[in-house]
Amino acid sequence: MAALRIAGIALLVLGILSLAYQGITYTKSEKVLEVGPITATKETKKTIPLPPVLGGVALVGGLVLLVAGARR
Repeated sequence: MAALRIAGIALLVLGILSLAYQGITYTKSEKVLEVGPITATKETKKTIPLPPVLGGVALVGGLVLLVAGARR
């Protein structure tokens, strides 16, 4: 019973975060030029988009698990 509640709460939080941020952004650093001891790097920001359907499914799954945990 407690495991279902914990899993349901975790899915609810992940669903809300997924809908709020709509993607994961990270910074990638790569070498552009290397001449002796001098190096030049370039930082680029990349984003992995998360579809809103994923957040909705996580929310619904979390609610189902919370209801199932409450009934037991």
